[in-house]
Amino acid sequence: MQLILHYDETYREVKYGNMGLPDIDNKMLIGINVMPIAALLYTPVLIRFFGTKWMMFLGVGIYALFVSTNYWERYYTLVPSAVALGMAIVPLWASMGNYITRMAQKYYEYSHYKERDEHGPQQRPPRGSHAPYLLVFQAIFYSFFHLSFACAQLPMIYFLNHYLYDLNHTLYNVRSCGTNSQGILSGFNKTVLHTLPRSRNLIVVESVLMAVAFLAMLLVLGLCGAAYRPTEEIDLRSVGWGNIFQLPFKHVRDFRLRHLVPFFIYSGFEVLFACTGIALCYGVCSVGLERLPYLLVAYSLGASASSVLGLLGLWLPRQVPLVSGAGLHLLLTISLFFWAPKPRVLQHMWILYVAAILWGVGSALNKTGLSTLLGILYEDKERQDFIFTIYHWWQAVAIFVVYLGSSLPMKAKLAVLLLTLLVAAISYLSMEQKLQRGVVPRQPRIPRPQHKVRGYRYLEEDNSDESDAEGEHGAGGGCGRGDEEEDAALPSGPRPGPEPAGLCRRPCPYEQAQGGDGPEE
Repeated sequence: MQLILHYDETYREVKYGNMGLPDIDNKMLIGINVMPIAALLYTPVLIRFFGTKWMMFLGVGIYALFVSTNYWERYYTLVPSAVALGMAIVPLWASMGNYITRMAQKYYEYSHYKERDEHGPQQRPPRGSHAPYLLVFQAIFYSFFHLSFACAQLPMIYFLNHYLYDLNHTLYNVRSCGTNSQGILSGFNKTVLHTLPRSRNLIVVESVLMAVAFLAMLLVLGLCGAAYRPTEEIDLRSVGWGNIFQLPFKHVRDFRLRHLVPFFIYSGFEVLFACTGIALCYGVCSVGLERLPYLLVAYSLGASASSVLGLLGLWLPRQVPLVSGAGLHLLLTISLFFWAPKPRVLQHMWILYVAAILWGVGSALNKTGLSTLLGILYEDKERQDFIFTIYHWWQAVAIFVVYLGSSLPMKAKLAVLLLTLLVAAISYLSMEQKLQRGVVPRQPRIPRPQHKVRGYRYLEEDNSDESDAEGEHGAGGGCGRGDEEEDAALPSGPRPGPEPAGLCRRPCPYEQAQGGDGPEE
């Protein structure tokens, strides 16, 4: 709605004069699209510093800040808020994915507390035990999330559509649409408002949006519990800020992540293509701006209803939802490659609605399948924020690439989309084959929490460059065993009393309180 108002020449000249609003809009888009590129450097540090819940609260608050700047639209309000919004996108989504995965794990522990008491509190749950709960949680979340596309059109439907020209005026100079189009809406009329909306009405709309933003902040603050216990939060921060900064990069050695990177990129491509390609270059270009919100509502409802299809993973192999969504998008992309709707012709409108709904079905299967897959592959709570940071960072890189290539011909965009989809599907199936053959992924070791710092960081015993397999097989004696091996070595019965501080054991908190430093003393 903001970009449509700023696009109209009459609205800009009457309300803003020579303030240079088009240049401000370009810089806002640059801030929103470019700033997430640097998010890999600071997102894990922010999540570990603030905590998962408070990072979500802070991210929603920055969205509210961005909405509030529309009360006073100036360069010094719009551009800084857009830059802050770009910085908050990846941390918000990474903490959201981490939070949902942790809630599924905690719900499993809550519903199976009797089994946990029987096997002992230190016994870890079986691997993959929380997967059914994670499937349900992700399906519910994405069902509500995809409704946001429909809710975002309410100001357009109930407010802005009353001020728009019809398609005969806005599409008068448009000559080609669909696969024959160049850029975004080439030839679109510079005046789209037949009457300028009153400032009082705009303030009412902005106030409603601000109320919803504050309500979202209050919901996060009041209803969302902590993702970790206080002691776990301390342990997550105590591995060292340098290690927290490096670990996202070190996880690239895991072949599972490398194989999923094309799917991460395609996940960013397909959402932007739904909003700019199908909605604008195929929809608005042929049936007018006044029907844009209804196309996006069709996409939203199709995606929201189809998120429930992610529950098929409870009975079918986990490859089915992801491959099904990719296959549906493949057929739609090939069909759109050969379709060029005529401007100002409404007979083919039903085809646009069907394409929007089916694209929403594929998007829902893609988003639900990817998030669930990451939560199943990476169960360790010490790694989840790093994994979701990598996932959403690659999505942000894909969105930045789409922003850079917005002026390309539609056929070039479809070719890139099709190539990325094929590479993503082949790479993902190759990863599943490796896992079935028993290939063990190489993961960086998470350093142990260092609550009492002694000496320099590079003298720590735990080396995060060392993989779990290297730590278990390459270390001599009993000093280099991993956490899993140490847990397995513990007897199932009652634990013995405190053992003397040996040469390969850190002092326990009781010994530290007595003033001793274990082996170093």
